[in-house]
Amino acid sequence: MFEQTFKNIDDILHKDAGCGSELDYVEQTSWVLFLKYLDDLERDRATAAELTGKTYTTIIDKEYQWNNWAAPKITNGNGALKIDHNALTGDDLTDFVNNKLFPYLKKFKLSAESADTIEYKIGEIFSELKNRIQSGYNLREVINRIDELRFRTHAEKHEMSHLYEDKIKNMGNAGRNGGEYYTPRPLITTIVKVVAPKIGDKIYDGAVGSAGFLCEAFDYLKNSKSLSTKETEILQKRTFYGKEKKSLAYIIGIMNMILHGVEAPNIIHTNTLAENLADIQEKDRYDVVLANPPFGGKERAEVQQNFPIKTGETASLFLQHFIKILKAGGKAGVVIKNTFLSNTDNATVAIRKTLLESCNLHTVLDLPGGTFTGAGVKTVVLFFEKGKATQKVWFYQLNLARNLGKTNPLNESDLAEFIELQKTFADSENSWSIDVRSLSGAEVDLSVKNPNKKEAVQLRSPNEILEEIKALDEESADILKGIAELI
Repeated sequence: MFEQTFKNIDDILHKDAGCGSELDYVEQTSWVLFLKYLDDLERDRATAAELTGKTYTTIIDKEYQWNNWAAPKITNGNGALKIDHNALTGDDLTDFVNNKLFPYLKKFKLSAESADTIEYKIGEIFSELKNRIQSGYNLREVINRIDELRFRTHAEKHEMSHLYEDKIKNMGNAGRNGGEYYTPRPLITTIVKVVAPKIGDKIYDGAVGSAGFLCEAFDYLKNSKSLSTKETEILQKRTFYGKEKKSLAYIIGIMNMILHGVEAPNIIHTNTLAENLADIQEKDRYDVVLANPPFGGKERAEVQQNFPIKTGETASLFLQHFIKILKAGGKAGVVIKNTFLSNTDNATVAIRKTLLESCNLHTVLDLPGGTFTGAGVKTVVLFFEKGKATQKVWFYQLNLARNLGKTNPLNESDLAEFIELQKTFADSENSWSIDVRSLSGAEVDLSVKNPNKKEAVQLRSPNEILEEIKALDEESADILKGIAELI
């Protein structure tokens, strides 16, 4: 049901002059979807209050509640409810949304009791977003479709959150850096399993994007045991933290977490790298870092001044930030370009040494090309714990019998062997350990060189051999001709 509804909404938005790409479709579907989700959440809260004999005060005033402006209902001939044909549409609808609804919702940011409330997040979301759906008739169609959805049961919410993630994934094919927002879910699941956070840990992603790491960590912890009321509150309010620079990613990250069940995610709209490392104090630190910082970005000189090791490479600055912001004994799983392990420029060498000296880099997962659709870069995942210097590094090279791509993505079974072998750092055809102390040279080259992998002998075709013989004959003839001329 959800999947077909999303497809129908995309078809509607494709016709609208204000929506030009998959990114616009996701953004505009998101705010309408969020308001319907909020309406169902208020209904659930009202029902729960009624069962305990309490009175529930709604978050949204009556005029702005979903069932008043978006989907007022009347009874049809069979006794079932349907949207009133007199509901706002056309210019009346866009006028209400743009000039009344959005300004009203923005004010929640100022009136909310604190930043860790859903009221504050409503204000943040509608301070950042604009309604881009130009036709009020198209907007009416989108509202009608979304009104058919229900988010009341756990199964409905679970299906909704996964399909919303699929929409985020599709942004990667839409240009405008949409791919930065999405890390393949099977890879995130694997990273979370290896890092294995516990309830009570403060979990952080400083390049939060669509909040995939935080959502997966929430699912992991929520399903790890039967939670007490206190543990549920800890997960809701004092576990997940993130920062995001880009407006669209920030909004989608908040909504993704809310749709997964975290009502007031602690995600801040800010440039993480604008924070001076020297200003980070113990109270600012986290138990767990899970992240895939953007690679290939270049930072200005004033941003670089915030770091002891100056470099324009965005991911290298993020790695310094993550090392600094981890508590002693804290654990991390960070995706980075594989060139970090071997580049010989001064900055990379210095950061590599800092990592090895201040943290135990116990595991490196080497990923095949195509893991990140359209990115065109080879990546590794660094797993490390802060507080003890690295002595041994266990490497695992993910060798697959197929090429990864958009139609053939990474899946969890691909990574099952890695998870199993990593528990004991076992050697295999795809895994090995190196003693860092045995590495010679000032650069400490950690590049992935699998000692167990036999390089396949590439046999040439007869035509290739004949072509080479012909080229050698011609070269020999030229040399002999030159010698003859000299004589």
